[in-house]
Amino acid sequence: MYSESEVLEYVQEEDVKFIRLAFFDLKGVQKNISIMATQLQNAFENGVSFDASAIYGFETAEKSDLFLHPDPTTVSILPWRPNTGKVIRMFCTISHPDGTPYKKDCRTLLANAVKKAKDDFGIEFSFGTEIEFYLFKLDEKGEQTKIPFDNASYMDIAPEDKGENIRREICFTLEQMGIQPEASHHEEGPGQNEIDFHYSDALTAADNAATFKWIVRTRAASAGLFADFSPKPLTDKAGSGFHINISCSDKSKNKNVLAGILKHAEELTYYMNCTEASYDRLGSCKAPCYLAWGYENRSTFIRVPAITTDEASRMEIRTPDSECNVYLVFTLLIHAALDGIKNNLEPPEPVTENLFSNSSNSLSNRLVTPLRDLRLKTLPDTLDSAKEIAEKSSFIKEVLGF
Repeated sequence: MYSESEVLEYVQEEDVKFIRLAFFDLKGVQKNISIMATQLQNAFENGVSFDASAIYGFETAEKSDLFLHPDPTTVSILPWRPNTGKVIRMFCTISHPDGTPYKKDCRTLLANAVKKAKDDFGIEFSFGTEIEFYLFKLDEKGEQTKIPFDNASYMDIAPEDKGENIRREICFTLEQMGIQPEASHHEEGPGQNEIDFHYSDALTAADNAATFKWIVRTRAASAGLFADFSPKPLTDKAGSGFHINISCSDKSKNKNVLAGILKHAEELTYYMNCTEASYDRLGSCKAPCYLAWGYENRSTFIRVPAITTDEASRMEIRTPDSECNVYLVFTLLIHAALDGIKNNLEPPEPVTENLFSNSSNSLSNRLVTPLRDLRLKTLPDTLDSAKEIAEKSSFIKEVLGF
């Protein structure tokens, strides 16, 4: 955790020439502006202005000046840039010209959710992510194809798995940037890969996930490949998920947390699955569509994994995909969990059946009667229906404030 003075000293002593100031639009797409090292002190003191009307979901042209304020605790060197004239990156908070926080700054929204959990409830949440992506070949013009980099399957090894060297380079780069990957392997689809992260606090986990996608795309491009994080790049193959593991510092509240997230799952879907292709993934190839939970059960919306250590128990939310804005999703999950704690909500009974084998593998079959006469609701089946539910949600309006 570095202070402003320590970052300024590092920049001077380590021949840093460029600073990338990073932030996110409402879709969760990373944006940045580069400043020279000589401008960093001014950036700390006064911020750096930008045109908010050019950023998706932000402001219109008549009042479009916003300011970026670099967060020194997030400083990281970009290891793929030259050692001479180094480049560093910091995430930023966003304010209006008068210094008031910008309400659509998704990092600030998440920081406020974390603060509320700590101040009002005395608890902290930890997050870990499991992120899947495809590697595709490029054509002779350098454009993306839909030809997978290999034809390997789940946890295969070389030579079938051609992605292991790229995954290794990605993990090395993550470590150089102070991010700790936990595991990596080939996934079920041809050319599909997964890298998992050790749990951390919510804001760090979100920053790490955003940085990860950038690193993967950068390393893939340097290898002459295209990294695709879309939820369903190949119609007849496994989709790519963004599995979110969440744990509460007070284990006695775990059932309340689970119940709160289940209660608001339909409202959250628009944010966890925010493209048309997201709904092609849900309900097929092991992507759950039922609003249910179970111990070790990967066919449910929430899986509570088997515990083999004394570490805090966690729950895995299996439906999100990488097109989501991870900051908004983490924010909404924390508030949903807090609602469960505040109102002492209890979850329904866990589901033990394999719901993949008891449905048509399609969201179009909205209510199914599995083995023991369960009547389970499904998630919204289209982007439009998910959006409509979110727009009508008082919970979403209260949490996001816009």
